Parts: sequence; C-alpha cells; structure tokens
Amino acid sequence: MTQHLTRRALIAGLGLWGTTALANAPLTSLRPEARKVSISRLRPQARLSTADMIAAAGLAGQVGFVVAEAATGEVIESIDGAVPLPPASVTKAVTALYAIEALGADYRFKTRVYGTSPVVEGRLDGDLILAGGGDPNLLTDDLFALSETLAATGLKEVTGRFLVWGDALPGVEEIDESQLDHLGYNPAVSGLNLNFNRVHFEWKRQGTTFDIAMDARSETRRPTVSMSKMRLDDRTTPVYAYRDGGGVDQWSVAKGALGNAGSRWLPVRYPALYAGDVFRTFMKEHGLTLPAAVRVTALPDSKVIAEHGSADLTEMMRAMLRFSTNLTAEAAGMTASSALTGQRRGLRTSALGMTRWAQDRAGIAPTFVDHSGLGDTSRISADDMVTLLNADGVKTVLEPILKTIAMRDDEGRPIKDAPGVVRAKTGTLNFVSTLAGYLTTAGGRELTFAFFAADLEARERGKAAGDEQPRGSISFNTKAKRLQQDILQRWALMGDVREPVVAENDAVTQ
Repeated sequence: MTQHLTRRALIAGLGLWGTTALANAPLTSLRPEARKVSISRLRPQARLSTADMIAAAGLAGQVGFVVAEAATGEVIESIDGAVPLPPASVTKAVTALYAIEALGADYRFKTRVYGTSPVVEGRLDGDLILAGGGDPNLLTDDLFALSETLAATGLKEVTGRFLVWGDALPGVEEIDESQLDHLGYNPAVSGLNLNFNRVHFEWKRQGTTFDIAMDARSETRRPTVSMSKMRLDDRTTPVYAYRDGGGVDQWSVAKGALGNAGSRWLPVRYPALYAGDVFRTFMKEHGLTLPAAVRVTALPDSKVIAEHGSADLTEMMRAMLRFSTNLTAEAAGMTASSALTGQRRGLRTSALGMTRWAQDRAGIAPTFVDHSGLGDTSRISADDMVTLLNADGVKTVLEPILKTIAMRDDEGRPIKDAPGVVRAKTGTLNFVSTLAGYLTTAGGRELTFAFFAADLEARERGKAAGDEQPRGSISFNTKAKRLQQDILQRWALMGDVREPVVAENDAVTQ
C-alpha cells in the first residue's frame, strides 16, 4: 500500500501534526488564540493517522482513499488512490450529474393515456393506450391519480383494445444478470415502470397452509395483480425460484422457509403489463371495463387524453441519492443518453456513453457498466472520483442534493454537535463499501473525498455460492463503514490544521 502526501507527513500515534520546522520560517511568531474542540465522543480510532486506521481496520482486499481541497482540487492525501475499484452506488452521484446536465434540472417524465380516436359522449371508438415516458418513480397512487384524470373526461366505453407501451426506453429484464433472480433491487427497466418494478408478496399461515397475496400496494391502496403469480412448493432450496410465463411472472417459494407470516418485494420482469394490470383495476372502479392489456412496441397514431408528470429531475435525483433506488438511476441515465445522442440507448450502451462523458467532463478514466452501481465490473479510482467531484460546476450541482452523513460514535449512535458536515453518496455490495462527496470541517474548510474498499476475491466466492448474504460479507461491510467513520471524523476535526498542533488532554489546540 503506497501513500503520497502533498503537505507535511502525518504522524502516527494520535495522528496529530508534529512540530516539524518549516523552511525559512521566522524564529518567533504570534501564537494564535487557542481553539478547543472536544473529541471525547469521537471514535478512538479517529485519532490515528489515516494510514494507521486502514491498517488497523483489518479489511481484506483493497482500500483507496483520497482527500483534496474543494476550491483548488489540490490533493492533500492519497492512499492507493490510483487503484480502480467498484464504486457500487457511488455511481449514482455520477449519474445524477450526467442526467441533470443532459436533461436539465427542471426536466419531468410524462406518463400519458392516448386514444386512437376522440372521446365522444363517453365513448372511444378505437384503442386506449397507457404509455410510459421513462418515469422510474411512478407509484400506485400516481397511477390512480392518472386514472382519476382519465375518468374525469367522462370516458365510459372503449370499443378497441387496451394497449400498453413501454418502449420510450429499451427494455431490460434485470439490471445485473449476475444477481439472484428474486432481489427486488434488481428489477427490469422499461419506459413504463411502476413501484420501482416490484410486486408485493405477503403470506400468513392458516393451519397447515398459507394465505398468500401478490399486490401493488401503496400507503392508501392494495390492488391485486394477475400478471405476477406465486406457488408454494414443498422443497428446501432455493427459497425463491422464477420462471418466465410468457407475459406472466411465475414465482414459487419453499413453503418451509416462510415462517408464520411476512412479506417481501419481488422484482417484476414485465413492467408495462404490470402497470396496465393495475391501471385496468383502477378504471374498473371508475366504471370503465377494459380488456386485458396488450403490450405494443410502437406507439400508434393517437392523441393525449390524460397525463401525469413526475417531480422535477433535481428532486428525483435528490431522492435517488438518499434512497439509492437502482431503477431511478438506470432510467435517468438511459434517458440522458438518448437525449444526448438523439437515439434510444440500451443500458450497457448508455453506460458506455456515460463513461465517455465522464472522460470528457473531467479527464478521468472510469469504466461504468450501468448507471446504478449494481454491476460489480464498473471501475473508478478514488483519484478519479475526487477529480470529477472537483470539476468545474460539479459541486454546485451535487452538494445540495447529496445526503448528509451523520457522524457516529463507537456504538453507532449519532454524535451530537459533531465537528464538520459530510454530504456524500454511500455504496454497498457484498464485500464492497464506498463513500464519496464533500466534507466541511469544524473550522469551515471545504474538502472533497472518496473512499473505496473491496475484497473482490471474497465477492466472487460469495457469488459462486449463490448466497444472498455470503459468509463474511456483513463483517467486511461493518468494518468498512467503521473505517469510513474514523477517517471522516479525523478529517472533520483535523482538516483545519495547517500549522503544527499538540494534544492537550481531551482537546486539540491550534
């Protein structure tokens, strides 16, 4: 592990600045007024040097860390910062910038209902089409609101078909094919999405069997769905199994693994049909009976009857960075690529486009295989991540929408009145833990940082075993997050120090 410092070397032990003499320094100087900052509640390891923290963390694999001046981009400390590692969901910070710069901060996705003929006296002599515009955050309540808007037109009869169109974006069955089939955070991607393309599976034991339900629930509604089905099997493994039913998601579950009651969100592989299934249920409540939805790949010649608009892109990206929604990242990234090229771009091609954009935007050399970070073959170094975060205009766009990361003590509790403020994006995969963003120190100094940790050999072993949570993964990620806290707390407190300091009991005097 190499270490390169562009200012005075940090001393081990307490990790405080030493009394190294400065060349051509005056023999005497006015002593600045002491500023004492309590560090009693900081994690004890936060008093070590960064290199010693990493050594003490006991993490297998590789750790890369870089911190730089936000104003100038000058690197203050780099520990294996040039090593490319998987960014995990830190990728979403790149995607947010990419989408906002390509589409505009005020961009809104539209979900529309079209008719191939006008509505005359409550009758549509033609086809009704539910058409997505790529909105990744459309929820059941939003779809119900759209159904209310359509019902308000007085529509009571449709003589033709009920069509669904999701080809505003090229369809993808799952974001990362190497992930297990049943993981709700690895859904399909489509131009027509609903509930992050997840269906809710719920079970409750009734004697020797179970009551089960598959629905598209929200806070206020629970419409059942027919295009996603569940079967109980007398088997031990796998817990969940999936079969493509040709327009119907056919799931089965090991009955012995269910316990007495519970629920889980499962991915949807036919998003447009899923949305159509739920919309059809809502329209029936409004007195309009529609036939089963039929998926089409081309939008027929038609006119808009009703529409729903998403939140603006800035707010959507803020929510994505907070909740780390993979579908939001993929749809936003693919839409951005389509806007920049004037052509629809599939997920992998779009990710390549974002890679090239990042190269041009900041002169860096990452490799992105998606926009969410779910794929573990993406690579970026801590050096390059910090360079991008410090590129012209980036901090102005990203910092306000990044999540505030709390400083926590050794028991994981938030530290009251902790020094400094961290706004950053986290990333987690099995045996991968990342964090990158901006740090304002206790004294107001603005820093940019990136932390990447990965044990790629252990990750490959876990994938080969087919375990959702491989042995050792929790321990690795726990240690990595503790190390992140140690480093952040050290820099939040010590990042202001530009002159030699000494420790005095439980305070740092500058």
